[in-house]
Amino acid sequence: MDFVYDTLATGRAFRSLTIVDNFTKLSPAIEADFSLPGTRVARVLDWLRETHGLPETIIVDNGTEFVSRALDTWAHENNVALHFIQPGKPNQNCYIENFNGRYRDEFLNQHIFNTLDQARDLIETWREDYNRQRPHSSLDGLTPHEFTLKWMAENQQPEANPKAQKLHF
Repeated sequence: MDFVYDTLATGRAFRSLTIVDNFTKLSPAIEADFSLPGTRVARVLDWLRETHGLPETIIVDNGTEFVSRALDTWAHENNVALHFIQPGKPNQNCYIENFNGRYRDEFLNQHIFNTLDQARDLIETWREDYNRQRPHSSLDGLTPHEFTLKWMAENQQPEANPKAQKLHF
């Protein structure tokens, strides 16, 4: 997980909480808002628990939201380890940094958002396109969605149960 900053046409800054599964390259969520404190990050992770299941470990930097008491409590209660990269070493979380670079270059830099709601709608459209339409060389030319379905079938994971998918974000 990580954060990416951008601004609306009015100049007001907003943030995106980006989440990527390191194994499937799937982005299960991008949450955008003006403020995303640790309690809000925990709520997003609660939603992901219900829709996708939880990983054993989440890799994060040392941002205030990630080192917050709220996220620490959430991680403890959900038996998820938080792995903090070394300060100033974003290459230790290269999957999210790569994703954020694509998100910035291919999407954020290409749009001017008038409202936060407009940004959210367009972000969700881009996220779905990223997951379902874009083949990845690291996934043998499959999209993250196709790779996930193939992995689930090969490992006899029931497609109807989204919690069967093991995420590593």
